[in-house]
Amino acid sequence: MTASPNPLENRPIKNPGDEMLTLQEACAFLRIPEGTLRYWRHLGAGPHSFKIGRHVRYWRTDLIRWLTEQASRPQNHR
Repeated sequence: MTASPNPLENRPIKNPGDEMLTLQEACAFLRIPEGTLRYWRHLGAGPHSFKIGRHVRYWRTDLIRWLTEQASRPQNHR
């Protein structure tokens, strides 16, 4: 009998000390309204999120990574 592949084995290894945040906690961390983060999630434009059951969660390191990417993006000045 062969073991079925574990889908968690392909997941990037997270820092064991990384903190999982709720939508509200992520908004507080990013200092943005909850509606904005929900809209970005709908568009697929915001930080990486995932669901546990019906609940949306974010890894703190993903929020920091996303903020870093946003800060290094060229600005469109008119």
